[in-house]
Amino acid sequence: MTNCFFICVVVLLSLYSETQGLTHSRFQIHGYSTDPKPQFKEKYFPQIMDHFNFNIMGNGTYEQRYLITDEYWKRGSGPIFFYTGNEGDIWEFALNSGFITELAAQQRALVIFAEHRYYGKSLPFGQDSFNIPEVGLLTVEQALADYAIMITELKQQLGASACPVIVFGGSYGGMLSVYMRLRYPNIVAGALAASAPILSTAGMGESKQFFQDVTSDFENYAPECRDAVRGAFQRLQDLAQMEDYGRIQSAFSLCKTPSSYKDIHQLNGLLRNAFTLMAMLDYPYSTHFMGSMPANPVKVACDTMLGGADLLHALKDTAGIVYNSTGDLTCFDLYTLYVECADPTGCGLGFNSLAWDYQACTEIEMCYESNNVSDMFPPIPFTEKHREQYCSKRWGVIPRPGWLKTQFWGDALSTASNIIFSNGDLDPWANGGVRKSLSSSLIAINISEGAHHLDLREANDADPASVIKARKMESDTIAQWVKMEKER
Repeated sequence: MTNCFFICVVVLLSLYSETQGLTHSRFQIHGYSTDPKPQFKEKYFPQIMDHFNFNIMGNGTYEQRYLITDEYWKRGSGPIFFYTGNEGDIWEFALNSGFITELAAQQRALVIFAEHRYYGKSLPFGQDSFNIPEVGLLTVEQALADYAIMITELKQQLGASACPVIVFGGSYGGMLSVYMRLRYPNIVAGALAASAPILSTAGMGESKQFFQDVTSDFENYAPECRDAVRGAFQRLQDLAQMEDYGRIQSAFSLCKTPSSYKDIHQLNGLLRNAFTLMAMLDYPYSTHFMGSMPANPVKVACDTMLGGADLLHALKDTAGIVYNSTGDLTCFDLYTLYVECADPTGCGLGFNSLAWDYQACTEIEMCYESNNVSDMFPPIPFTEKHREQYCSKRWGVIPRPGWLKTQFWGDALSTASNIIFSNGDLDPWANGGVRKSLSSSLIAINISEGAHHLDLREANDADPASVIKARKMESDTIAQWVKMEKER
C-alpha cells in the first residue's frame, strides 16, 4: 500500500516528480521511455462527485483521468481488461503492468487503466481537494462506484455491451479489484488481485507481521545481514541516549544536526522505510517504479551492510540505495525525504501522500509496529490509540476499526467467485492476503520468487520460473472466465 502497497502502498517516483514540478519526460533522463507499449490514449471521464448523496453535490461532476488502448481489441466482442487504479498517478501503473497488455494481445482485449479519485490528476476539487470537508468524498465506496459508472458508460459508448469485463489491480488496486467483483458482480466477470492485503488492512492480521516479514527477506539472504542491521540501529540508539547528535549527523550525512528525540524517531522511520521498499521491490532486474531500484535490492542492501567497516556508515549507504540512487544528494533531509503518517509503511510525498494518509485514517487499517524482537528494527509502536490520536489531530476524523471487514466480507469469502489472489513469497504484504484457495474459482497463486505484484509486470528475461508459471495459470483462468461469460 501505499508504500502502498499496495499496497502502496505509495508511488515515490511520481510523487517526487510532482514535488519537483516535473512531468513524464523525467523518465527520458534515465533512458526510460514514458510511451507504454501499446500506445495509450489519455482521456477524461465526467464522473459524478458524490454517488451516494443527491442533496449536497447534486449531479456535480469532476474530470476522472483514464488511459485506453484498443490496439488489440476484437471490437464489439473481445473482453475488456480494466485496471482499478490505486494510490498514485495512473501512468505509473500502466507503465509497470505490462502483463495486462501482453494478455490483451493474446485474448484480443480492450485495455483501460482508470485513475483513482484524489490521485494524479483526478482531483474533484482541484488544489482544494485535501481541505476539510472536501476530502470527505475520498472513500473506497466512492472509488468503486466511479469504476462501475465508468465501465458501464464506456461499454455503451464503444458498442461493447456484450464484452465481459475482467478487473486487474496490484496492492491496494488489487483490493479494489476484489471489492469490484464482490460489490458489482453484474458488471465485473472476474478479478485478478495481485499482492492484495485484503485481510491485514481490514484489521485481521497481527500488528507485528509486516515488519517481521520485511526482516525475513533480509534474513533469508543472510542471517548476518539481519544482525548487522539490528546492530546498526542499536549503535544509533546508543548515540541518541548519549545525545551525541554530532556523531549521528556525521555518520548519516544529515543536512541538519538532530537535536531531540523527535528527530531520532524521524530518522528511525526514514531508515526503516528504506528497508521496506527494498523488500517490496526485490525484483530480479532494475526498475523505475516507486523510484529507481537496482536488480535484487535485498542482496545489494545486505552486501552493502556487510561490506562496510562501520555499521552506521553502512546503514547510511544502504538507505542511500533508496533515497540517493543517483548519488546527487550531498546530505539527507530527514523531513523532506520521508513523512510520517497514518501508514507505518510510508505514504510518500506530495498530494498523493495526503490522499493515502486520509484513507489510512478512515477505512484502511494499518496498525503495523516494529519491536526489535520479531524484527530487526527499533521499537516503533503504532496502535489503534496512536492512529486515533494522529487522525483526529490531522484530519478531524476518528477511524472505524472493522469497517472494511463489514463492508467487504473480511475472510468470509467462500461464497464469492472468479477471483485470483496472487502473492509473492518475497513480498512483506503477502501474509496480509489470501494464501490458500477457497474454492475452484477463488484461486490462490503463490509465487516462490515473487516480490510485490511481480506477476503484473511485463515479461522479462530475468523472470523466475515461478512467475512465468503463475502468469500462465492466470491467463488460462481468465480465458475460461471470458468464455463462460460469453456462453451465458
